[in-house]
Amino acid sequence: MKKVRITAVKAARHDDLIEKYENPIEHACDVSVGDSFVSVGGKRPDGLCRSAWESMEYFVKELMAGGGNFFDGWMKNPRSAMISCNDGFRPVSFYIEALDEGDD
Repeated sequence: MKKVRITAVKAARHDDLIEKYENPIEHACDVSVGDSFVSVGGKRPDGLCRSAWESMEYFVKELMAGGGNFFDGWMKNPRSAMISCNDGFRPVSFYIEALDEGDD
């Protein structure tokens, strides 16, 4: 089974939506752009929030099993996917890629 690298590549913050709809919260997300995680054996990596993992788990497991080429050529690299977490107020986009043996 392959390892899959998950890298936070972009983060957005929608202050207008936060002000209009969200109840005040003290802490929302620990992930920063540039953070990288490796999933081994289909497990959620330490430090990656459950919400983000739930958005990408299917794609990670497919890549680990040797799959890819999602949606018939969606990604330039067929062994990858671009997935965002499901936080509508401050979404983070993650680049997910299957690693070759020996890569980390």
